[in-house]
Amino acid sequence: MELIDGNKIAAEIAAELKIEVSAIAGRKPCIALLRVGDDVASISYVRKKEKTAAEIGLESRIILPPVTISQAELFALIDQLNNDPGVDGILVQSPLPKHIDEVAVFRRVSPAKDVDGFNTLNLGKVAQEDETGFVACTPAGIMELLARSGVDLKGKHVVVLGRSLIVGKPVALLALQKKAGANGTVTICHSATANLPAMTRQADVLIAAIGRAEFVTADMVKPGAVVIDVGINRVVDASKKSGYRLTGDVHFVSVAPLCAKITPVPGGVGPMTVAMLMKNTLKAYRLQACG
Repeated sequence: MELIDGNKIAAEIAAELKIEVSAIAGRKPCIALLRVGDDVASISYVRKKEKTAAEIGLESRIILPPVTISQAELFALIDQLNNDPGVDGILVQSPLPKHIDEVAVFRRVSPAKDVDGFNTLNLGKVAQEDETGFVACTPAGIMELLARSGVDLKGKHVVVLGRSLIVGKPVALLALQKKAGANGTVTICHSATANLPAMTRQADVLIAAIGRAEFVTADMVKPGAVVIDVGINRVVDASKKSGYRLTGDVHFVSVAPLCAKITPVPGGVGPMTVAMLMKNTLKAYRLQACG
């Protein structure tokens, strides 16, 4: 069994981006990180993104409107950023307060600055294999992890467990693409799939993104499979100082011995998401400069 080290691969990408950014004369690429409210995980995620941007040499603007902001006010704020030539990428950290429509907010971000890849136009470009669009960061990170770990999806059966717009659907589209590293045969499974273990056991590459702690057990995995665990769940654990431990959607202890390769949680897909956000920001800067 080989552990796929997401921290190491993300650091390699960050180092490559740092070289590219250092060669830019004048204004550096800029990402606006917009967080509404005080969700503990969101605070941590935004800090990590701000830190990584600084290490690479990107500018970041942290925008913290009050949790009471109305949807119309949030739209107005996003419109300001859309029209600001000094901002290349915009990320709206989820979750948003319940009174705000998340999908509508994602659609409000200009497709040209949608470095999170959630705008309808960019999702459509993924389906059309249009390289001018932005790919959602976690799916892009998964594909990069596989490529840099020597996993070619051509001819392989890829089973995606989960159908969200953030991970499941876009990663399935990426695995299907007619390009190097892709060309997989893809099955998407979800909560309504009949005889789920029989489906996941067919996977040469299993991508678990269902959002349920340690859901994937040994009886669901074919020996020799590659398993990518996208989940990050907090499980109560009195032995930990924090009172909880982080775990993925895969029961790592029982599944790992079966695998050819597997990602850990934490330290697998998570760091890649941040790295690809930075890569998308540099891409947005270059597209804006050319446009």
